[in-house]
Amino acid sequence: MRILYITNGICGVGGLERVLSVKASWLAEQPETEVAVCSINEKDKTPFYSFSGKIIRYNIEPGNNPMSYMISYVREIKKVLKEFRPDIVSVCDDGLKGILFSRLWNHKNFGLIYERHVSRMINGRDSLVKRNVIRWGTSGFDRVVLLTEGNRSEWDFLKNITIISNPLSFPVKERSDLKNKKVIAAGKITYQKGFDLLAQAWIKVRQNYPDWEMHIYGGESEASGLVDDIVKKNNLQENFFVHKPEPDIRKKYLESSIYVMSSRYEGFGMVLTEAMSCGVPCISFDCPCGPSDIINHEEDGFLVPVGDTEVLAVRVQQLIKSYTLRNKMGEAAQENCKRFEIEEIGRQWLDLFEKIREEKV
Repeated sequence: MRILYITNGICGVGGLERVLSVKASWLAEQPETEVAVCSINEKDKTPFYSFSGKIIRYNIEPGNNPMSYMISYVREIKKVLKEFRPDIVSVCDDGLKGILFSRLWNHKNFGLIYERHVSRMINGRDSLVKRNVIRWGTSGFDRVVLLTEGNRSEWDFLKNITIISNPLSFPVKERSDLKNKKVIAAGKITYQKGFDLLAQAWIKVRQNYPDWEMHIYGGESEASGLVDDIVKKNNLQENFFVHKPEPDIRKKYLESSIYVMSSRYEGFGMVLTEAMSCGVPCISFDCPCGPSDIINHEEDGFLVPVGDTEVLAVRVQQLIKSYTLRNKMGEAAQENCKRFEIEEIGRQWLDLFEKIREEKV
């Protein structure tokens, strides 16, 4: 079976890139598959995450001219399809060209999948025209794959939905001893990730536990200044730290005792499963979509009303105060997240590919 992934890029540090590195690499190592990845404007670039050497890479360069971009994009993709001759094409592109991909090609000779990795809330409320375009585009795929049951409600107009969660980024092995006075978060500093809300909650935590530290690993963006202002105005510099993206983030999880996700919305929340695989209990805003599909509230972590920094601070302090509770939740978290191991998720993908191929016959 020949599988082609089409995406904007694989050299960034985001969740989509990490997921694709794990998923495509596992599939490439299976005896019955051949895998290729096509990305845009990444000639001579090196992926941030590790990809299997068996994966065939294609790079297309449609240029920067808005008037000719789509014409060039279609032309370049056509060359890739002709050369690789896929049985399955999976489009990992949350933009308009990804949504409309099904209408650009006659895909009677290959199965066509649209993978959605982010909530529709990312661009705010859709206009009527955009909603109709989204409906028209996504209904043309053989399958639309969403990450959680919570995502399904955003796409209730579709009948071609399949739910497959993101796989763990690394296998369940070691556990943090949960004794370091460190709380961790990860993700690019954007409005979506809500690190400004996390900083507000940390003001309250620091008052009672000044010896504990908050560490965020993620690249700066438009929201960085907002977080910096809160840190400086409240003198948090001694125990609230923002670091660059960390390639070996697993090591940082193992050095930490609590994970906090303060996102306003998500597509899944892969950082939660990553932390849980290291035995780290998680506290998360119960945002759309993902956390409630991952965390069992009060069993392996806590879910907090979105934006409620008071409750967020209380839950962090609850875990800080009790090592026994941290350890109990951390053990349950590591056991719970085994359902996201790549062997399980990978088999779900292979089963879907086979089903789509049978339908094409």
